[in-house]
Amino acid sequence: MAILIDEKTRVVIQGITGRQAMMNTSYMLEYGTKILAGVTPSKGGEKVSGIPVYNTVKEAKEHHPEINATAIYVPNRLAKEAAFEAMDAGIYLVLVIPERVPQQDMLEVIEYARERGSIVIGPNSPGLVSPGKALLGMIGARVNLAREFFKEGPAGVLSRSGGNTTTLCYYLTKAGVGQSTAIGGGGDAFIGSTWADLLPYFEKDEQTKMVVAFGEIGTTIEEEAAEMIKDGRFTKPFITYISGKYAKEGMRFGHAGAIITGGKRTSFSKIEALRDAGAIVVDHFGEIGLVARKVLENLNKKGGNAIEKKGDFEMVY
Repeated sequence: MAILIDEKTRVVIQGITGRQAMMNTSYMLEYGTKILAGVTPSKGGEKVSGIPVYNTVKEAKEHHPEINATAIYVPNRLAKEAAFEAMDAGIYLVLVIPERVPQQDMLEVIEYARERGSIVIGPNSPGLVSPGKALLGMIGARVNLAREFFKEGPAGVLSRSGGNTTTLCYYLTKAGVGQSTAIGGGGDAFIGSTWADLLPYFEKDEQTKMVVAFGEIGTTIEEEAAEMIKDGRFTKPFITYISGKYAKEGMRFGHAGAIITGGKRTSFSKIEALRDAGAIVVDHFGEIGLVARKVLENLNKKGGNAIEKKGDFEMVY
């Protein structure tokens, strides 16, 4: 199994005639993703990589009713309208690629998704991949790299950094730990799905035996995940690296969502919260694959996938 996308995912690309979208459409198709349609207003009737283009998502859905996911490639000021259009057409999974979507727009998208029962990933997301099943977005960049870095296996992956989503999977694969689904959640301040939103999916997924995550300064995403672990709402091993130990207050760390304000939301406060909850926090990013492998070996010896007590984590060192 996997979460959110698999071999049954059927995709529409919004803004498909744009340069980035055309390149990524070709990439996704080569990986094996089933893309059925594209949408660009006034470009209906054209084709991109053999994919028919329609003027609206509604029109695309009428011709291809099995569509259940979209990747949005439009200017950030148009992202809200595109997301609303997709959700109004009944699309379940909405990936928002552009960064710096206006914050008020994104808050409205988040609320609309809750009302409609849709899942939004992004904005400022590289996408997501369920290795060997489907890839949505630009994650991995090239097919040969995607097939090398992403391998099917037991680790769910969450990352706040786009590029480090792939790097994290590389470290896991190098250590012999494949992935169920890897998700670049998005680097903006307000995103459609936080770790706390996504962990329940990994908790229910039989393939996922652990979650490995890349965190960073800013927002409360890591602290919310820590509360879930502490409260017993997520019971599988959680392994993470938190970047930004040397970031100064007020300095934006790569993108809009990663910034320390008021002395809070630092890497140290996040590390403390996660360790207190029972998560494994590695000190060096390059260690994360080896630690994940040791956790997996420990789970296999126990014959289960749940952590019974904090002490279980200590057995991997």
